[in-house]
Amino acid sequence: MSHPERLSSAGGDPAGTITEPPRSNGMGSVSLAEFAARHGLTRSAARPRLRAYVQELWQRRTFIWNFASAKTAATYSGSRLGQVWQVLTPLLNAGVYFLIFGLLLSQSKGIENYTAFLITGVFVFTFSQRSLTAGAKSVSNNLSLIRALHFPRAALPFAYVIMELQQLLISMVVLAVVVVATGEMPTWHWLLLFPALALQLLFNVGISLAIARVGAFTRDIQQLLPFITRTWLYVSGVFFLVADKVKALEERGHGWLGHILEANPGAVFIELVRDSIMHESYRATLAKAGAAQPTMLWVYAVVWALVAFVGGFWYFYRAEERYGRG
Repeated sequence: MSHPERLSSAGGDPAGTITEPPRSNGMGSVSLAEFAARHGLTRSAARPRLRAYVQELWQRRTFIWNFASAKTAATYSGSRLGQVWQVLTPLLNAGVYFLIFGLLLSQSKGIENYTAFLITGVFVFTFSQRSLTAGAKSVSNNLSLIRALHFPRAALPFAYVIMELQQLLISMVVLAVVVVATGEMPTWHWLLLFPALALQLLFNVGISLAIARVGAFTRDIQQLLPFITRTWLYVSGVFFLVADKVKALEERGHGWLGHILEANPGAVFIELVRDSIMHESYRATLAKAGAAQPTMLWVYAVVWALVAFVGGFWYFYRAEERYGRG
């Protein structure tokens, strides 16, 4: 009795085999692309249209939030203090910076309530710094998930920024306690904290998306980022009054450099939060330094948020079908 796999088809070929590609009305062979197009087949990893892509991303908003929450819990699960480190880490950083810049380098001279001034700068800048660093590895560290499931890849950078946002919200509660404890009283200016952080969130998502695409194809960027973020930290007014440095640069004939320093997005969001949560002492510090009151901060913040978010999203979306390949 013959084995089934040895039986021949009507044409004399082994059953279950294809001896030649499909033919088009007897007019020669056709390519796989033409065959797929004829039967309405599409690539499973093809980039969808932008509108459909945004809709898919919105439909997965619960996944993004839960993924971020799970990542946050896993980050500190191996330590004895657990989630307490979400507060301790930025506070310890602020303590170190206060020792170095406030006491040893005397950067606190002329600045009202330097403790709140410094901690505000550290907390706000850390949000952008960690979002950028996390975004760089959001795709490359989740290749198994990308290859196993179909979902908009932008969900990963979004989730990592949401993870940092969750930590920032805890830090803001601590900051409010510190600010009140150091003599600042809540005023209606505190309400401006919400739009300021919302604009920073948009900005952080944008830069996270952009760096996520770079990090997906160039792993070396993760080695370079610490130097970039450290330089960004030192020029963003975390330890000093930006208006004071701008005025000094103008007096030396380097006004153009002062404008760059003033428009630096890291400094812009820090100054906005300071102006809202410690309004009286911040304005008093500006007056003591003979610096002009901030007038362009909100303009800079809106422009940076929109440019970063729209540009970063578009840049990431254009490579959607390439993530997880190889």
